[in-house]
Amino acid sequence: MTMNNQQKSLLVTATKKIAPSWPLDKLIAVNPLWSLIDKPFDTVAAELSAIAGIKAHLPIETYVAWFKLGRIDQASLTKAAQHYAVDALPESLIEMLSKPTPTLTPWQNIADLADQERPATKMSWHDEITHQVSQFCADHYQQVSPTLRQMSSNDQTHLYPHWLTITTQDKGLSIVLDEPKLIHLFNALPNNTDQLFALAIEELALDDVSLPYYAHALLLDINGWSSYLAYLHWQNPNDQEDHLMSLLAIKMAWELVIWRYLTSQENPQASAIKQAWEKQKQTIEQHIAKHKEALLSAKIWALALEYAEQKQLNTLLTTQSYPLTKQRPPVLQAVFCIDVRSEVIRRALEKQDDAIQTFGFAGFFGLPIEYKAKDSAFSRPQLPGLLSPSITVSECETNIEHAQKEQQQARWQRWGHSAPATFSMVESMGWWYAFKMFKQTLFSKRQTNPAARLAPNTQWNITQNGEPLTTQDKAKLAKGVLDSMGIKHYAETVLLVGHGSHTSNNLHAAGLECGACGGQSGEVNVKVLSRLLNDAEVRSCLHTMGIKIPQHTTFVAALHNTTTDQLTCFDHQTTPQQSHWLEQAMYGAQKERAKKLDASLLNVSDKQRHKAFIKRANDWSQVNPEWGLANN
Repeated sequence: MTMNNQQKSLLVTATKKIAPSWPLDKLIAVNPLWSLIDKPFDTVAAELSAIAGIKAHLPIETYVAWFKLGRIDQASLTKAAQHYAVDALPESLIEMLSKPTPTLTPWQNIADLADQERPATKMSWHDEITHQVSQFCADHYQQVSPTLRQMSSNDQTHLYPHWLTITTQDKGLSIVLDEPKLIHLFNALPNNTDQLFALAIEELALDDVSLPYYAHALLLDINGWSSYLAYLHWQNPNDQEDHLMSLLAIKMAWELVIWRYLTSQENPQASAIKQAWEKQKQTIEQHIAKHKEALLSAKIWALALEYAEQKQLNTLLTTQSYPLTKQRPPVLQAVFCIDVRSEVIRRALEKQDDAIQTFGFAGFFGLPIEYKAKDSAFSRPQLPGLLSPSITVSECETNIEHAQKEQQQARWQRWGHSAPATFSMVESMGWWYAFKMFKQTLFSKRQTNPAARLAPNTQWNITQNGEPLTTQDKAKLAKGVLDSMGIKHYAETVLLVGHGSHTSNNLHAAGLECGACGGQSGEVNVKVLSRLLNDAEVRSCLHTMGIKIPQHTTFVAALHNTTTDQLTCFDHQTTPQQSHWLEQAMYGAQKERAKKLDASLLNVSDKQRHKAFIKRANDWSQVNPEWGLANN
């Protein structure tokens, strides 16, 4: 039994609707609707509401509260209502739009339908499926000391057949679900994903209309793993295995097993489940239309908010005027990441002197690089997640003392994070960790990821396809960066300011790092670029390309800590005047951020506030040491 081309195409299309999600150590912001940007937002909102119960709008109460506060004005609300062909007087319009959104039931997978008829004393089908599939995926994709794949890391066991092999041996499923003969049905499933899909499509009577919605609903039902597997595909689109199709096969296999099990057991509820399933498939498009209609008020409010925000921005741009001041030639220039968190400290720095000039640039500084630690297999990309690195950078020389310390910590961390450590490490070292926890609680100290600690005073090897870059290649790379920066006249000191964060015991720490550097600190990028731009041979080559950097100009690699607003300069000493400017910029930025972080810090001295910021960053119970991009 095989699928036809149309059915396969519909399943592939469903898998492409899942947006990739980067893992925690490379976390970057990705719009969860990114894979659906070819459709209007209203269409996507209705479909997701209908098939997965996903809300794409804020609660009606929030919009109403903003209207009362004046954030949304009556004119914007009336204009938005007219856009959706709703014509009503202001009073009746407010009354109509203030009513709560009607609650509609989303699409129900077979497991969900079966749970509606299932005794409360039994484990739900849905919960056990989610648990079993998630646990299996975690073991299947575990890279360090895998518990299921004891062969080499190059083992190419595909997800679906691997799951089927493990599941047919798992007698515990029948016990947990209290369904004695359930396990036998897994033995009857085909070992091939295409055959499984063909079987499920035939037995569940899925037509070309309901099939893509059903497939999408199954993937959204376990969206955490779906989005991770979409990330794997993004990283390697030519992979032999389509991971998302394998995951979809697992979910559909479970649905088929439940369907067959209820039928074979002559379950009294089987008839009701079948009737609900048939009705749901036949009315899926009408179901989506109902959700679209139910979202009318939310859509009007959302559009009214857009209109109101546009109006305020337009007023700001057309009424504000700033006097032109005669600016002295810059004595200090600083190039920051265009991350919104840099804007605060840029203002705090510039307002101290007319001779200070700042620029905004992508945080990876235009370098398509990956960082590979010297004498190590460890590497990480240092560019936006949607791009692939073409150049590798690594240290020229190993700092022996630094390397030994990091290797020792890496071995300790590898042992502590492996699966067997659940027993061995806790039994042997638990008492020591209790002391360490007590110490960290009372005397908080900065904790950094070993992978983020670089050796000091580093010279860099820069290679492409295994070959060192020539001076001409380096100059071309540097020219591309400088052209994009748009600096016309160079000051004596040009700071290249990457950014990173300072947080302790935070699983989402990478989400506070530089998104343009793939969820890493920008330290590597600014250090490499400053070395390039200070290189006499590269400058000479740049001169022939029309870029004339004054001999007295020095490029200084620096890092902006977005949690504490400290600015650290590497490899070069700043003048007393420059150090004062940077310190005052830090104090100014901290005072501005204190309004949102902790208003009690507004009326203390600069040094007390700075100390509080450091304490907040070191506090391992603090889940929000900074707000990151949350208010962007």
